[in-house]
Amino acid sequence: MALQDVIEQLQDFDVNDIDWNRIGVWPVAARAACCVVLAVAIVFAGYFFVVKDLLVQEQKVVAKEEQLRSAFKIKAFQAANLDAYREQMLEMETSFGALVAQLPSDTEVPGLLEDIDEKGAESGLLISSINLRPEKKAEYYVELPISIKVSGTYHDLGNFVSGIAGMPRIVTLHDYSIKKSSSSALLDMTILAKTYRYRGRK
Repeated sequence: MALQDVIEQLQDFDVNDIDWNRIGVWPVAARAACCVVLAVAIVFAGYFFVVKDLLVQEQKVVAKEEQLRSAFKIKAFQAANLDAYREQMLEMETSFGALVAQLPSDTEVPGLLEDIDEKGAESGLLISSINLRPEKKAEYYVELPISIKVSGTYHDLGNFVSGIAGMPRIVTLHDYSIKKSSSSALLDMTILAKTYRYRGRK
């Protein structure tokens, strides 16, 4: 069939006279155009009702795959370094145990006060008072403040502070005040010592 004949058939075809029950007698060009429209409609319907949902599911699966790959890489790295992590854990537990051992328990506080008193005597100081203040609780530890008043020479005060800093127990010194004694040629020092107790330790 020549192209001219196809064009003439399409021109003579009146959409208003379409008889859907006699599609077989439609002009060839009309039937071909109808098939093309139908094919395009099927393709679009297939995309919107089937393919589009499949594409969305594919994107989700791809994203999930990326997450699993990342998690696998992390776990593979951790598994490869498991022995090193175990060694680090043992070292940390040992270090933590050593630090906790430097914190006095309730029953060791009187001994700690005696040690402070002994350091003062060894330094040649006159100890006016050593008093416990109320405990202060933090998240992981309990702070035990100790107020200390001593008298002595500048050199003796320095020896006392050095002796406290060198004690096996953790003791920190704060808020010191030094002034000349009103009753002698010595110096009066007031200092706040703080030791700490691990809250998990009874």
